[in-house]
Amino acid sequence: MKTLKLRIKDKHTDQLNRLSGSVNFVWNYVNDLSYKYLQRTGKFLSAYDLSEYTKGSGEYLGLHSQTIQAINETHAKNRKQFKKAKLSWRTNNPKSKRKSLGWIPFKHSAIKHIANHATGKKSLKSTLQLSLAKGQKLLIDVWDSYNLSLYQINTVEIVQDSRNRWYACITVKDYPKTICGTGSVGIDLGIKDSATTSNGDKLQIKQTFKYAKKLATAQCARNKKQVKAIHAKIKNTRQDLIHKFTTQLVKNNALIVVGDVKTTQFNSKKGKLAKSVYDSGWFEIKRQLTYKCKNAGCRFEIVNEKYTTQTCSCCGQIDGNSPKGRAGLRIREWTCAKCGTWHDRDINASKNILAVGLDRLGAGIPSL
Repeated sequence: MKTLKLRIKDKHTDQLNRLSGSVNFVWNYVNDLSYKYLQRTGKFLSAYDLSEYTKGSGEYLGLHSQTIQAINETHAKNRKQFKKAKLSWRTNNPKSKRKSLGWIPFKHSAIKHIANHATGKKSLKSTLQLSLAKGQKLLIDVWDSYNLSLYQINTVEIVQDSRNRWYACITVKDYPKTICGTGSVGIDLGIKDSATTSNGDKLQIKQTFKYAKKLATAQCARNKKQVKAIHAKIKNTRQDLIHKFTTQLVKNNALIVVGDVKTTQFNSKKGKLAKSVYDSGWFEIKRQLTYKCKNAGCRFEIVNEKYTTQTCSCCGQIDGNSPKGRAGLRIREWTCAKCGTWHDRDINASKNILAVGLDRLGAGIPSL
């Protein structure tokens, strides 16, 4: 199973807002009903029990019967997962302090992919037909970056983000798999460069820094709408850069080894690196590599990166004659005192990480 997230055109916003209001009504009804039944009998209502109370309500709310079933199933699942007698109340009132983001689920039988349309040299627009109550159909246009005609659609959840933009989260069963390469690569996660490979490639997310001044201005002016827009722009830019980097790694390599550095190691109150670490997106890099390697059949390993920065990747030597401060962040380049090999700090560490993944750190690996 795989989930594709596609942007829905803004012309459907009003209709989707009305449908999300109906979904919230059903959610609040089953939430209150389940809580009162628990107080009265001491037992929880299952999704099957809830369907007996909501049967036929879709005709009056404009929702497909299987959409009602999906709401009941999600409510019962979340209540059991979070171990709560009553879940949060949902509302799409823009004036509410706790406005819920829109959510409209559809099952397989209520979904049909109609056609693809070319809107440019590389971009596609797809049209989805979603079934509503009394035989009514909802046609929505999405910006298709995956070419949905190649996939077998299972379910669709239409969701709203904090900027009131709508997206179609499409779960697919059969999808074209990426073929991995034949090489092997080690990756050192850092702050100056978010990721450095043993081949010398580097991922830099400094592009997000250019929005810092605009963000500070918007925050001082208390312009919430602009603040949300800038945060979304930073997030999308970071995600795009990481996606391109990880996809290329999987296409070129059969083994990918990453150091086990964690963001929690830099989150102390005395430290000043927390923001830089979060901007680097270490967790997102490892998350994307995990599922992309699984899909392509590529091996992904996370290893202990202890002393990988200080060890010479050519001869495997580590001694006290090397430059002081090499273990910290101050020295970016150094020369091995034993073999005289010049090292870039991050590339050397990534080579040693690859060597650990290949279980041959002691023998050393040749320098590029």
